Formats: sequence, structure tokens, C-alpha cells
Amino acid sequence: LAEFIAKSNLLNLTDIHPAYKTMNLLEYDAATVGNHEFNYGIDFLMKSLTGADFPVVNANIYVDDHNNMEEDDLHFFNPYVILPQSIRTEEGKEETLNVGVIGLLTPIAAEWDKEYFKGNLIIKNMSETAAELVPKMKKEGADLIIALVHAGLQSDGALKEKQGNNVVDVSMVEGIDVLLFGHSHGLFPKNGEKNTDVINHQAGTINGKPTVQAGFWGNHLGIIDLTLEKRAGEWKITASKSQAKPIIRIINDKKVPVVSPYQPIEYLMKPYHEQTLEYIKSLKE
Repeated sequence: LAEFIAKSNLLNLTDIHPAYKTMNLLEYDAATVGNHEFNYGIDFLMKSLTGADFPVVNANIYVDDHNNMEEDDLHFFNPYVILPQSIRTEEGKEETLNVGVIGLLTPIAAEWDKEYFKGNLIIKNMSETAAELVPKMKKEGADLIIALVHAGLQSDGALKEKQGNNVVDVSMVEGIDVLLFGHSHGLFPKNGEKNTDVINHQAGTINGKPTVQAGFWGNHLGIIDLTLEKRAGEWKITASKSQAKPIIRIINDKKVPVVSPYQPIEYLMKPYHEQTLEYIKSLKE
């Protein structure tokens, strides 16, 4: 589907990329980019992003200005966003919770799609970038900071600079409260996995911070429930529950859905699905 959309003329005909059509329909609040967003070039990516009805953030991708001075480097995306969310306390009082969302991408993406990155964009260290920006988010009023991290628990194997470029290291950045991560196609928390000093699968935390990774290809839904308490004017997480909830079960070696299809999505995606099948057929011929 991704290849078909990229090679077709659909986006030049004022259509919206079906990935963002579905995310708009599901009312996403914010998102970040992963390495695959760059597979078909920067121009195609930016054209696709115009169809998103929600902010797409990334903090550690910068414009390559071809000098060695970091102080004048410019972010390619908005690095973060602060979303005011209306909540109701147990006492029934209406409160506004300012949720900060920051995005981070593993620097290996610049190697994998170097024909697009080289001379155009650079990717800096994830943890160092977050450590620089999180205090700014706090000063701008963020009560809770969620890091959307496109990286694994460990740094990518071919990455030269491994320190600071994985989820465990990002979780150590002071001020980050919650982590949602993907990229390594795993599950977190995962039943049966042993805990370490910093990773707790039973609690669903890394360095004490609620964390989730929802598998791959939509096979799980990542859910984090938080209990918040306002102390001296500041919101604190007092309890949390993280889970990667499957949308299918394997029964007698067969995949059995545990959720019902969402008909608006089926209706929306049907023509793209059929066109993609025709595209595959044409490749085989």
C-alpha cells in the first residue's frame, strides 16, 4: 500500500494519504515520524503530512546547514507540542492538564535513507536533544510530558553512537513522564519476561516511568492508564498500568479477532485496498 501510494499520482490530485485519513478518522492527538516515513523521499513525506489533522512532532531531526556550529541549527519539524486537555477530578472539578508531546527518531534512519538525508537533514542524539528541550517544555507550562520514541530498548546495531539513542537512555531524561515507543517490533510490557534493574515488565515501567510498545502492523493496542494527583499546584503520577493489548488470539493455530472491524475504516480503505491489489497484480504480470 505504501509503495502504491508513493508511486501513484494520488497525492498530486489533492487526495490525502490513506494513512493520515485513517488517523484523522480515529482522532489522533499527535504523532511523530519513524524511519519508514522517509523511504520515498522528503518531498513525498512533506506532501503526505499536509493531510494530517493533528500535529506531527520531532525534536532531533535538524536541517543540515553545512556548518559546524550547533547553536544556529534549525529543527526540521516542530520539536514538541503542548496540548491542553480538559479533565474531571474525582471531586467533579474541571481541570486543564497541559500535556507536552515530544518526538524522537533513531539516528540510524539517516543511514538507511542516506540518499534523502545526506546534505539535507541530520539526526542528533536522542537523549541529549530531549534533555535540552524538556526543561523548555516545563517552562512553557507542560504538566505531563510524553515522549514518542521511534527506537528500540537497545540502540540499533549498526549505529555508531549507541549511547543516548535507545529507549532506556531516553527514559533517564529528567522531566519525561511517559514513553510510547516503536521500531523494534516488540511488545512492552511482555508477559513472562524477566525484569532488570531498570526494566519492569510487571509494572510496565522503564526507570520507573510508564512505557508501552504495541508490537507491529497494528497487532496490539498500547494502553497506559495513569492516576494523577495535584500536589502544591503540580500534577504527579501516583500510579500507572501499561499493557500491550492484542487484537487477535491464536486458537488452534488460527488467528481469531477479539475486536470487531470498524466499519468507517473499512469503507474508507476499501478503494485503496482494491487499487493496491491491482498494483501487486501488475507487478507480477
